[in-house]
Amino acid sequence: MQLSKRLEPLSFNVFADMDRAKATAKAAGQDLIDLSLGSSDLPAPSHALSAIAQSLQDSSTHGYSLFSNTEAFRQAAAQWYNNKFGISVDPETEVLPLIGSQEGTAHLPLAVLNPGDFALLQDPSYPSHSGGVYLAGGQVYPMPLLAENKFLPVLADIPQSVLAQAKMMVLSYPHNPTTAIAPLSFLEEAVAFCQKHNLVLVHDAPYLDFVFDTFSEALGKQALAPSIFQADREKSVSIEFFTMSKSYSMGGFRVGYAIGNAQLIQALRQVKACIDFNQYRGILNGAIAALTGPQEVVRETVEIFRQRRDIFVGALEKIGWPVPMPSATMYVWAKLPELWANDSVGFCVGLVESTGVAVAPGAGFGKAGEGYVRFALVHKPEVLSRAVEKISVFLGGS
Repeated sequence: MQLSKRLEPLSFNVFADMDRAKATAKAAGQDLIDLSLGSSDLPAPSHALSAIAQSLQDSSTHGYSLFSNTEAFRQAAAQWYNNKFGISVDPETEVLPLIGSQEGTAHLPLAVLNPGDFALLQDPSYPSHSGGVYLAGGQVYPMPLLAENKFLPVLADIPQSVLAQAKMMVLSYPHNPTTAIAPLSFLEEAVAFCQKHNLVLVHDAPYLDFVFDTFSEALGKQALAPSIFQADREKSVSIEFFTMSKSYSMGGFRVGYAIGNAQLIQALRQVKACIDFNQYRGILNGAIAALTGPQEVVRETVEIFRQRRDIFVGALEKIGWPVPMPSATMYVWAKLPELWANDSVGFCVGLVESTGVAVAPGAGFGKAGEGYVRFALVHKPEVLSRAVEKISVFLGGS
């Protein structure tokens, strides 16, 4: 059987190696503590669940959900942006419901790229960013994110030969996996760069709410991470993706949305129309309730993860593994000890097989991620502390 060549760039997947290592650990009787996936362990908001439960009894919600059926959700998403950022959004032409933001990042390249075109991607980056480019027949130009540059790409380093063939740039801040925050000044620089070079600017922003410190070097006194539309208020070149998975702990419900340039929204809508309908309308009703209901649940969620961050980073410090204190996201991005500096996959496979603690290897996010691992703070503090104890034993024996 001859399969498509577009699958070839997708064949390298270190997370598949990790899945096999986790299975091996469980089969050997290890008590698995999985810190490798950013899937929140917290429940969805009760008012969102109530809205979904009520919808189940309404047979009018049981059919296909066409674009017209998503009007109330699009209005809620537009109002959410206006409330948070003072940005005016047209729910009819500038909002598109998505099956999680990953759908947007994976499918937009089909609407933007021709075969051979370049997409400028962060390195390291979330895997679906490159996957969507490869499926569209595009080429990836990696923009290294280095600690000495505060994990921001140096746009001036991108060669003119690449820019001549480039159609889009993908950014994501607060950033997974490095946890970095981009100041508004950098987003303004990126918008101007994309306008100059006729690039679509994609901003994947699932962690807009996940900022722990109300004052930071990157944000000043702004408690939220900036939206790309604070830098591109006319929506001239930009599209931004948001998901209910993080702020509202609704990852399994698979609901997010795109906000952006009307032409880009329409193009992504055309791709989406060939692939799927929308979610069950009851799930959209739950998302509406989350977006329009009490927002204390978001602040409480962020506070829970801030406390976990403090406990986990403090515990690593005590075992002799100092890491920077992340200002955002639900992750810790840790530079590996010298022995493992060039083998993040080996470290992670060895750790889970011998201790049951699973973490994500930096190499899985790109070449510049090698030498790091990502911890997802998706367990209660006592479990996180136990994980660090196991890590300490592993490091002592390696």
